[in-house]
Amino acid sequence: MKNTAFIIIGTLLFAISVTQLAMPNSIAEGGIIGAALLIYFGTGLTPSISTPVIFLLLLGISFRYLPRHMIYKTIFNVFLLSFFIWLLEGVYAVPMEDTLLAAIFAGIITGIGFGFIFQAGSSVGGTSIIARVLHHQRGWDLTGMTLILDAAVVIIGIFIIGPVFTMYTLIALYIGKVVTDYVLGGFDSKKAINIISPHSEEIARRITTELGASATVFDAYGEYSKEQRRALYVVIPTHRLLRFKRTIKEIDPNAFIVVHNVKDVSGGTFSIPHESSLPDNG
Repeated sequence: MKNTAFIIIGTLLFAISVTQLAMPNSIAEGGIIGAALLIYFGTGLTPSISTPVIFLLLLGISFRYLPRHMIYKTIFNVFLLSFFIWLLEGVYAVPMEDTLLAAIFAGIITGIGFGFIFQAGSSVGGTSIIARVLHHQRGWDLTGMTLILDAAVVIIGIFIIGPVFTMYTLIALYIGKVVTDYVLGGFDSKKAINIISPHSEEIARRITTELGASATVFDAYGEYSKEQRRALYVVIPTHRLLRFKRTIKEIDPNAFIVVHNVKDVSGGTFSIPHESSLPDNG
């Protein structure tokens, strides 16, 4: 039930982006809906008709190469998308004066919609179907082929909507991918910190007693220095990074610190509520 709700919400958002932002502002997409939009810009045929037709053609070619659960979910999603597009085409939308603004919000709304759809384990079909066939028949890389085929759809757009609107399309696609990643991985990003210092014990003590975090300690060996050191691995909320770095530098100004971006963190000390009342002095 939850997955069905995610598919409906995500597909509705995607249809809103297509009908209210992409179609009136000559912004295309990648994949099956991108091809449908280019057909619309070139001939006037509505995507609510061309989208299921293109999908059924692709499905007929590749039916035996796809997992059945993927086929059923994608069929439901594609026809639901076509229905929402048909429904929303009746809502009058005018071109925006600022096409860049339309591209930005098209990317945001599409990204949120795709995030919900992917959370439900579904998709809107398209180039991934062709990529899966080529992977099965030729052994070609699945991800790489999907990217190439999506790029091919966008490049074709140069000859239909022109280079300027194709560049707006690329902006919308990029923003959509970033937003989708945030929806899937979470907006509450974390920082993973690796610390190597001869004062690792003091740093670990300050981290646990003053900063309300926990550190994983492991042995490390420096090839250049030929010295054995204790290394610390810590995951913290992003907003506390500055205070952490200041504390470490107070103990060892020459500590070796590497910071990584991480989004999906669960278990360990993050499954235990931390004291949110710890003062931030920076």
